[in-house]
Amino acid sequence: MVVAPNRDRRAERRESTRLEILEAAWELARANGLAGLSLRDVAASIGIRPPSLYWYFNSKHAIYDAMFAEGNRQLLARLAEQKWPKDPRAILRLCARVFVNFSAEDAERYQLLFQRTIPDFEPSPESYALAVEVFEQMRARFAAAGLRDPVHFDMWTALVGGLSAQQTTNDPGGHRWLRLIDEMVDMYADHVLGTHTPRRQR
Repeated sequence: MVVAPNRDRRAERRESTRLEILEAAWELARANGLAGLSLRDVAASIGIRPPSLYWYFNSKHAIYDAMFAEGNRQLLARLAEQKWPKDPRAILRLCARVFVNFSAEDAERYQLLFQRTIPDFEPSPESYALAVEVFEQMRARFAAAGLRDPVHFDMWTALVGGLSAQQTTNDPGGHRWLRLIDEMVDMYADHVLGTHTPRRQR
């Protein structure tokens, strides 16, 4: 007779409620803006009293921290599911498409992950480690494209960050800047992959 392992049903219920709180927090943030997130509203949306939230999250910033971690896990999953090409220019194009499209899908998630929208919010070391992992994966893609100069990577973050900011801020739900991704990447690739004068050493 096979005996099923004991289940910690209390822990399962607690985790289920934590996920429900996060889902409600995202919905409210999208409706009212990240800075407008209210613990009272979160509690009301899932049918519990505000003090009960503290059994799951000890502060509003703790909820933001869990949202930050969740968003970075989603981006890591998006990167992992890609079929990465070998051609350097194709790598750059796919990197840009993944990042800019991911950003444009959810303006509040983009703001939380990549902008300092919430005063005094700093992600925990555990959550920030996920953001570092995203950064390192992008650097690895650059290395696969033959690009290892830190200045080239800084230029890249400015390029895709600018496209993301323009799209999410000025044309949410549209495609005005999304349609420019390949053209902008090609301009960048012509510079960093083509013949160019090496940077002067400082």
